[in-house]
Amino acid sequence: SHDCLSTQFGGEPMLYTRFSIARQTDGDNSHVEMKLSADDEEGGEIGRPEHLHASMPPPQRSGKNLCFLIIAALLLLLIGFLIGYLSYRGRMQKASRCLDGSGKCEMTPTTSYLADDDETEEEEVPGPPVFYWPQLRDLLSNKLSASHLEDSLRQRANQYSFEAGQSGDEGTASYIHDQFTSFLLDEVWNDEHYIKLQVKGSSNNKVSILEDGEEEILESPDAYVAYSKSGPVAGKPVYVNYGLKSDFQKLQKLDVPLNGTIIIFRAGKITLAEKVANAKEAGAVGALMYLDPSDYKNTDALVPFGHAHLGTGDPFTPGFPSFNHTQFPPVESSGLPRIAVQTISSQAVAKLFRKMDGEQCLPEWKGGVIGCKVMLSSTSKMTVKLSVNNVVVDRKILNIFGAIKGFEEPDRYVVIGAQRDSWGPGAAKAGVGTAMLLELARVISDIVKYDGYKPRRSIIFASWSAGEYGAVGATEWLEGYSATLHAKAFTYINLDAAVLGFNHMKISASPLLYTLLEKALKGVKDPTKVSGSLYDRVGADWVKTVVPLGLDNAAFPFLAYAGIPVVSFGFCNKDEEYPFLGTTQDTVENLKMNDKLYALMRAAAEVAGQIALRLTHDHELFLDFERYDEELLAFQEKFLPYDRDVRALGLTLKWLFFARGDFRRATDALRRDITNSDRENRIVRRALNDRIMKVEYDFLSPYLSPKEVPFRHIFFGKGSHTLQSLLENLQLLTTSRDSVDVNMLKEQLALATWTIKGAANALVGDIWDTDNEF
Repeated sequence: SHDCLSTQFGGEPMLYTRFSIARQTDGDNSHVEMKLSADDEEGGEIGRPEHLHASMPPPQRSGKNLCFLIIAALLLLLIGFLIGYLSYRGRMQKASRCLDGSGKCEMTPTTSYLADDDETEEEEVPGPPVFYWPQLRDLLSNKLSASHLEDSLRQRANQYSFEAGQSGDEGTASYIHDQFTSFLLDEVWNDEHYIKLQVKGSSNNKVSILEDGEEEILESPDAYVAYSKSGPVAGKPVYVNYGLKSDFQKLQKLDVPLNGTIIIFRAGKITLAEKVANAKEAGAVGALMYLDPSDYKNTDALVPFGHAHLGTGDPFTPGFPSFNHTQFPPVESSGLPRIAVQTISSQAVAKLFRKMDGEQCLPEWKGGVIGCKVMLSSTSKMTVKLSVNNVVVDRKILNIFGAIKGFEEPDRYVVIGAQRDSWGPGAAKAGVGTAMLLELARVISDIVKYDGYKPRRSIIFASWSAGEYGAVGATEWLEGYSATLHAKAFTYINLDAAVLGFNHMKISASPLLYTLLEKALKGVKDPTKVSGSLYDRVGADWVKTVVPLGLDNAAFPFLAYAGIPVVSFGFCNKDEEYPFLGTTQDTVENLKMNDKLYALMRAAAEVAGQIALRLTHDHELFLDFERYDEELLAFQEKFLPYDRDVRALGLTLKWLFFARGDFRRATDALRRDITNSDRENRIVRRALNDRIMKVEYDFLSPYLSPKEVPFRHIFFGKGSHTLQSLLENLQLLTTSRDSVDVNMLKEQLALATWTIKGAANALVGDIWDTDNEF
């Protein structure tokens, strides 16, 4: 008998067979993988054996008959196993027979085929229609309507202002609430916030020229800059190009005195708040910004609105939600400028340059204003006076929400949002995004209510107020629900200013969403061409063109404050700014000068809709957590040249590099867990998805106070804790070693190392699987 068995099985121990169905690294489920293993260490799920083991009596040498009986028993077991396998394989193939045009299976259906995980037997239950991803994608594309978008955008026509908390803004809020209700969304509600806003006083602000005891008014525009210091200030004018740090450094190297001056800079490159912060740091008492004709065409007489708060949210309740002001101490954000700020026209700047008799502008600083001067002559007595009459008022603002609830995980949701308010007509700034928001709510609700799609997770549609003042509505919502949002909201899709041109695309996104965004771009036709997709427009190297999120983007606080992955994208003209953004000329008529406006809006809405639907459709959250390993590696390569300089200080970069290695191993471990898991088990699937959705949040440094340092993200935040700030400090070791604060460098290395190590530990999963050893 023993000889018989040895002959049949080659003397090897019995093998078992395991089936594993998991999404590939690139998101595809192209096959059912069958693995053979002699290792008996991995256990299946409770009540649902994963491995088939043969039960065999101890071998006995009782002759040839016993050998044949054993072989017969094994054959029966093998036949039973094959029947079960073929049944299981057939059902799974049915669930994954979907083509995306490449010939590869892309996604399993959105409904679960197995009964409760506690049951030991599989049970087929009648359910909703199965939606494969290509079918769902086509439904979205077919239902989106350019004419609906046009009708929504016309709501902005013939209206002058939608200032936050005022009648225009509140009327639009009521309209959006009614639209959400008419779309039969599962929930529609308002969120009230009581905030402090700085608005224009009873008279316009003034910019004057003082010379020989006489005051000549240069300009007194209707526009103003919120959160400027109020009152009169005066100083000698100095032109500093775009107001970048590098621009100020050039003047300092030329020994141009900046203390007590009025700084003049043109719009662009960075936000107005960042320009003002640089001017304040240089010692200026005031700042003037204008739209240069070389960057903003046909704007000679236009004066933009803006805000000077270096942050987001209500600056008078930093770190707290503005539900009721009486509950908070009288504190102010450290991002308030505390210098006077005003915007003026390029015509006024040209007149001011003619009055200045000092040095000509540097060649690279010359824009479209003729006669550019940097400063006055040493003998000139002329000064510029800036009078700001802004006042602080209390306002109630409304955020409007609508929700389509998920059928499997309603407490996990993707948020799609758009700013609603604007200082002027705001067609491009707020009208386009609001129209897209309403159209997506209508179409997705229609797919759910009438076509039978059952999203696994929820979709929330949000209309924000006070966006013009620094994403106040969105930030106050995040602050109000910060304890839960990071564990529930797993993506924010920003629709603001989605069409500012037609021949180029501007993209800002978390690395977690790069892969999904690329798939969406491949699946949407380019409306400006006869054939081809939006991916063909951006090209294979589009990731290299991704623009870091700025403070003026409503997605920024979601990413840098709340740790929620974000995507923000739109059409624009290459190397040319949309000239009317933030001005009284941001009208529907001016926006329609863009070729194929409504087709572009529809294409942008389709990209956003595909991202939202895909995130609610798949078993596994479509967030590419392995992408951050590439981002960490890129920083490591930038840090490496300074290793010798760091060691000369008695420090080392190796712990930081080891932490990156731990993160890489953690991503590999999570991918293995996903591959080896039963993706029909809801409990296991939810646990794995929770680990995926926390990756972004875990890059918020836990060693900093969110009240003192609200933007704690080490990649995209603001402050000395960021990897970019660490890199800049390391660069000083070679250019200006004496200016390096060694203790600060130690702290930066520690914060970066342990934030990355903490993210790796969280990615691994359970506490017994983590290791604080490097």
